[in-house]
Amino acid sequence: MGPKAMEKKRKVQDPEPESEDEIAPDFDGALSQSEDEFDSDFDDDKEHEQDGEEESGSEASDDEDDEGSLLSDDIPSDTEGDKAMGKLVLEDEEEELKIEIPGVDPKRPEKDDGEKNYRVEKDANGNERYVYDEIDPVYDSDDSDAQEAPNTIGDIPMSFYDSYPHIGYDINGKKIMRPATKDALDALLDSIEVPKGWTGLTDIHTGNPLNLNDEELELVRRVQMGMIPNDLEDPYPETVEYFTGIEEKMPLSAAPEPKRRFLPSKNEAKKIMKLVRAIREGRILPYKPPEEREKEEEEVEQYFDIWQDEVPTEVNPLHIPAPKLPPPGFDMSYNPPAEYLPTKEEREEWEKLDPEEREKEYLPQKFDSLRKVPGYGEIVKERFERCMDLYLAPRVRKNRLNIDPNSLLPKLPSPSELKPFPTVAQTVFRGHDGRVRSVAIDPTGVAVASGGDDGTVRVWELLTGRQVWSVKLSSEEAVNTVRWRPSKDSFILSAAVGEDVYLMVPTHASVTPALDQASRDVLSAGFGYATNGQTHGAAPGKEPPAKWARPGAKLEDEGVLIRITVRSTVKVINWHRKGDHFATVSPSGQRSSVAIHTLSKHLTQIPFRKLSGLAQTASFHPLRPLFFVATQRTIRCYDLQKLELVKVVQPGAKWISSFDIHPGGDNLIVGSYDKRLLWHDLDLSIRPYKTMRFHSEAVRQVKYHKGGLPLFADASDDGTLQIFHGKVPNDQLENPTIVPVKVLKGHKVVNKLGVLDMDWHPREPWCVSAGADGTIRLWM
Repeated sequence: MGPKAMEKKRKVQDPEPESEDEIAPDFDGALSQSEDEFDSDFDDDKEHEQDGEEESGSEASDDEDDEGSLLSDDIPSDTEGDKAMGKLVLEDEEEELKIEIPGVDPKRPEKDDGEKNYRVEKDANGNERYVYDEIDPVYDSDDSDAQEAPNTIGDIPMSFYDSYPHIGYDINGKKIMRPATKDALDALLDSIEVPKGWTGLTDIHTGNPLNLNDEELELVRRVQMGMIPNDLEDPYPETVEYFTGIEEKMPLSAAPEPKRRFLPSKNEAKKIMKLVRAIREGRILPYKPPEEREKEEEEVEQYFDIWQDEVPTEVNPLHIPAPKLPPPGFDMSYNPPAEYLPTKEEREEWEKLDPEEREKEYLPQKFDSLRKVPGYGEIVKERFERCMDLYLAPRVRKNRLNIDPNSLLPKLPSPSELKPFPTVAQTVFRGHDGRVRSVAIDPTGVAVASGGDDGTVRVWELLTGRQVWSVKLSSEEAVNTVRWRPSKDSFILSAAVGEDVYLMVPTHASVTPALDQASRDVLSAGFGYATNGQTHGAAPGKEPPAKWARPGAKLEDEGVLIRITVRSTVKVINWHRKGDHFATVSPSGQRSSVAIHTLSKHLTQIPFRKLSGLAQTASFHPLRPLFFVATQRTIRCYDLQKLELVKVVQPGAKWISSFDIHPGGDNLIVGSYDKRLLWHDLDLSIRPYKTMRFHSEAVRQVKYHKGGLPLFADASDDGTLQIFHGKVPNDQLENPTIVPVKVLKGHKVVNKLGVLDMDWHPREPWCVSAGADGTIRLWM
């Protein structure tokens, strides 16, 4: 074997190991390259097989050179080798022929009978040449004509040769090489142009296609048709007349069978007896015309026993027997005392009364003897009524359950044990003209901001109720919402008026000059970022989602520093916990209904190209990078890092008004306009864990306490606030404890609107509420 073949063999046997985890960086053309490598490996295998054949041929030639006894011209073929070798050896004398002249057949001894199987001729050089007679190919011999198996491996499974280029050995010990496999195109052409006898199978011994001849095809066809495989047999032979083929017109004798040959049949006797019984029982009737049959049916009266199929039942242990009739008294005697006999007036009065109004259904009578007493005329009626009472009025003893209804209610702790929680209105803030739409307490807990229909934003001292700052943002539109930036290093308030969102720094006694300047620097930092050209502007030709600008000198003097103009009216503002991002919701904005604003970059982004449903509110998760968006019926949770939908919460409400997330991040409360408050466990299910209906009107706002107290509340249009104790245990196997503890009443209902907004104090169990009556109330 040459060095080139050895190198190829090493390449086939020792492929370089590859890691399954590694992925090709470029997928372009990878599949086609793999197919080319497969074809090149197949060509190398074929060259390797050819080199092996050449090597085996060289070894065979060396063996022939070593023998030297026979020349190449004297070596017989595969088919004539046995006959030629048989002629070279004499069977009787077993003597070897001696070769005298190279290249000339040795002389064979003549037979005794003088017959020779060859003739002597001279070749072109004048030498003698022995010419033998041609062998008759049509030789009737079972042994010589028997087709030998081309592959002589015997019972060895063909799977042993899967890793070799050959599939066996022939009768001479030579390797039978594996035929080359056809490519996909040749296999397709062979399947389209099907030759005669094609089966699609491969002979496991030779590796060649297995075809059938005409006889085998005919055999398969006859078996498929359900015919006899051998066509020499006649499936329908002619019948053999065993007796006679002459058909006689008359029998031999017309005499009837004698009675001595009659044997009665037992089966027929049984059938006759069945018919006789049916006739006797009346199940088989003689035929009568329908008219006569109808007359007979009309004449015969039919009676039915209603208790015929009644089965006696066991006495129920709770059964109460019917009361017995009272024993007869003196008035029922045939000879009663005189005081029991009615007078003439009493008899006439009794006869005038209706049967239902009579006290007794009989009048006492007197007879001389018992023989003169007639039969009682009402006996049948009384017995019938007695039976109907027993049948229609069964009596069963029923055990009465003595259960206290209060014991069926769940055992909840007493509200006095769950204090502290707000109970009374401590302070009332008055100053707005019209409804107060929104209210919020700053992160430090010293100031309260409010906005109303008069277009003003006011800041109040929480404990005293004194107004310390006010600004009028619009004279035509109302302030829909106000929210503080959740950071103690600044004192920034945001308010939404129509399509504008204002960011301002109010003045307050607790605000130091350093805190005021830090707040102004936070708002102004974004203008420098935009000036440097680092902001992501809108595509050319398209309107930006929002415009960040100064509100004007008049508002800037009052502390309003930034105005953000969006495409539609803003109803909700919610800040991120770090204070750099806040989300706005515009229910009428369609595609741009939800926007996320970045304060440090003065950047506004529209996160949704298309939102299913009208957006109602949005909020950030308090701990993780999740963003919740509420539509009319569902709340969708999105991952802001992976930018994918995580969960869809289905509260089952008709119209969601607001929702809030627990500070722990695993629970959610939802308020709806259909008067319901729903608690969701996000780890448990997308369906609500508990549904509460404590209000007669719509629920406007729901809020958790953010300072660590297990409290949450809701505000409704019926003018009340419902305070709840909601404790979330650390153990995930325990359910949250939800207890209603207090109903706060104080706001008046104006035009079917009650409490519009509420907010909790960041540390204390206090809350503030904004009502449609134009007041703000502090509950402590």
